[in-house]
Amino acid sequence: MKTLQCITLSLLLLLINACAGTNNLNPLGALTGKGWELSSLSGQAPDLSKYPAGIPTLNFLEEGRLAGFAGCNNFSGEFALEGGPGAIRLDPGAMTRKACPGSGEEEFIAAFEKAKNFKVEKEKLTLLDGSAELMSFVPTKD
Repeated sequence: MKTLQCITLSLLLLLINACAGTNNLNPLGALTGKGWELSSLSGQAPDLSKYPAGIPTLNFLEEGRLAGFAGCNNFSGEFALEGGPGAIRLDPGAMTRKACPGSGEEEFIAAFEKAKNFKVEKEKLTLLDGSAELMSFVPTKD
C-alpha cells in the first residue's frame, strides 16, 4: 500500500512540475532560433502585389538584436522584452534605402513600430498594440 502511495505521489509531483514548466516558458526562447514570415497585417493576409520583392521577415537574434526584411529593404535594429509579461519594444534601426514599388513596406514598418506586446501560440507570433492585433508571423520555411 505504501508503494502505491509513493508512486501516486511521485506521479502527482511530476504532473505539477510539468504544468508549472509550461507556465514559465522563456518568452525569449519562443522568439529566437527561427525566422518569422509575415502571415497577416491588420487582420488580413498580405497583399502580395504590395511586396514585389518578397514577403517581410523577422529574425530575433542574440543580445536583443533584430534583423529583417520589410518587403524591399533590409533592416537591423533592436528589441527588448520589458514592461511585464508579453511586453516588447521593437526598433527597426538602420534600413537600406532602395527605391521600391508598392506601399507594403511603409504599411509594414508603421504597424511594426506600434507593437507594444506579443504572443506566441501554436507556431504563430502575433504583434499587438494592447489587445489590437497589428500583424502575425509564421516560422519561415528553410
